[in-house]
Amino acid sequence: MSTYVVTGAASGIGLVTAEILTGRGHRVLGVDLAGSDIDADLSTPAGRTSMVDQVSERTDGRIDAIVACAGLSSPTVATVRVNYYGAVATLEGLRPLLAGSPAPRAVAVTSMASLFPPDKTLLSLLLDGTEDEAVTRAAELAAGDLAGQIYGTSKRALALWLRRRASAPEWAGAGIPLNAVAPGVIDTPMVTDLIATEEARIALLQQVPMPLNGIARPEVVGNLIAWLTGEENTHLCGQVVFVDGGSDVVLRGASTW
Repeated sequence: MSTYVVTGAASGIGLVTAEILTGRGHRVLGVDLAGSDIDADLSTPAGRTSMVDQVSERTDGRIDAIVACAGLSSPTVATVRVNYYGAVATLEGLRPLLAGSPAPRAVAVTSMASLFPPDKTLLSLLLDGTEDEAVTRAAELAAGDLAGQIYGTSKRALALWLRRRASAPEWAGAGIPLNAVAPGVIDTPMVTDLIATEEARIALLQQVPMPLNGIARPEVVGNLIAWLTGEENTHLCGQVVFVDGGSDVVLRGASTW
């Protein structure tokens, strides 16, 4: 039995992933604002620190896997704080607790929206600036016509952060596979309003083409996360695996090479 920490575990992909892992006999500590094992607000530095402290206390400082799933999709500053800074703080803050595991591993949840054109200023600030600077830029976007770029930019930044870090001594050098999944449209509460009518579903799928079986259930992503964080995953390093029904293929084609 392995000990997992899953953020965003009160609903959506995080909840289903926690259920899948529990069903396989693992111990799962869920983290969310409320309704899970540990209450923590990952949009704040204090909440991130509290999360790490609570996990450490409840596991005697030893875990086997991290699933950084918590996220928001609203065109707001909070999305930047949770999707990027909350995820990074989860991965970096809990990484020392993996040291005692015989098979440590970690996964972040990005999005196929990371393929959309980002706000270059926000992206640069997320990767190389301060949180205050990035939040200021996000507030400017939220107040204007480009608010829709906040979500995709936050997810692209997370994917790029992961690509920068995965091969480093503290991750790959410590035997920790660090990877990500990038879901397409998943039938969760996050997209309920976006797929409430047939017209809305068609419009969304024109933006996010999913030729392979259309909109997915969260179990599709949860099962992939379970494999990526399983002991059999020994060599996948720094990969962003698109589980998007073909959106990546349609939008990028051969440009990945």
